[in-house]
Amino acid sequence: MIIKLGTKLITKNSKPFFVAEISTNHNSNLNKTLEMIEAAKDAGADAVKFQTYTADTMTIKSNDKQYRVTNKSSPFLGKSLYSLYKKGSLPWEWHNLLKKKAQKEKILFFSSPFDISSVNFLDKLNVPCYKIASFELTHLPLIAAAAKKKRPLIISTGMGTLLEINEAVKTAKKNNCKKIILLKCTSNYPANEEDCNLISIEKLQKKFNCLVGLSDHTTGIASSITSIAYGAILIEKHFKLKNDKSSIDAKFSIDPNNFKLMVKEGINAWKAKGKVFFGPTKNEKKSIRFRRSIFAIKEIKKNEIFTHKNIKILRPAIGLKPKFYFDMIGKKSRANIKKFSPIKFKDFKR
Repeated sequence: MIIKLGTKLITKNSKPFFVAEISTNHNSNLNKTLEMIEAAKDAGADAVKFQTYTADTMTIKSNDKQYRVTNKSSPFLGKSLYSLYKKGSLPWEWHNLLKKKAQKEKILFFSSPFDISSVNFLDKLNVPCYKIASFELTHLPLIAAAAKKKRPLIISTGMGTLLEINEAVKTAKKNNCKKIILLKCTSNYPANEEDCNLISIEKLQKKFNCLVGLSDHTTGIASSITSIAYGAILIEKHFKLKNDKSSIDAKFSIDPNNFKLMVKEGINAWKAKGKVFFGPTKNEKKSIRFRRSIFAIKEIKKNEIFTHKNIKILRPAIGLKPKFYFDMIGKKSRANIKKFSPIKFKDFKR
């Protein structure tokens, strides 16, 4: 499968595509958000991704316990969902400005819609694809609406069972979207490495016959790099400016220096993955001579018997391969051989 995102062609063998997830780290500051686009480009990102919603399309405005964050490990413990979404939402009037800025910086712009009105809004902006967040994996009407726009869908699978993922994929295909990238994801903020289960990437590839990437919410970059060895072709990582500790998602976001390092080492991991291959590579061929071969360690006369005392396996590999050593023992020399000379086939009687 080939999926085109902007000018980049994404295949199972293509160089990883890196997405800087701005998320809520814009802090409702337009100048800061524009700066983040520049920083993401400089850090090697192929795309910047935003989130398109309003608090009213996400939840109910209520202070009841059921509308508050109750996860004790969450940095948002006790906060009302409405207040978090209101604080984190990106003003819709900014979208076109941000897209133009991204175009100027030659970096792809797209976003995650969280309801059908945001799907239609992003459609008018002519985004190259839609990203479905993990928490919307079971929102099949949203997936259907996005799929009908005939753009590629990137679907995060955090918390998803195989049945739920299958329902999402079937819904997308039923609504004429065949270009799908699934993202392995762990929906904890931050996520622990031991919960990432990156080996599942291979299962997703085989089960759904589609391209697979990673949405990484760990605090480091090891999971992102490791995922590439398992076949991830797109890496999404939350992004922040240097020294930013106050943004909502700052705790599980990485700064430009670490993003740049992730891109560099991620590409190295992709190169190292390579292909199934045995034998010397082009660059290894020069090293073959530093293997071992059989040498005379004493003067050997014609018709003299080869023994453990007059031949030895040494470097470099300019004589017979070591595998002939036992064949030679007890055989006669066919010629006079100087001390420290490499043994050749012509030198012994077989």
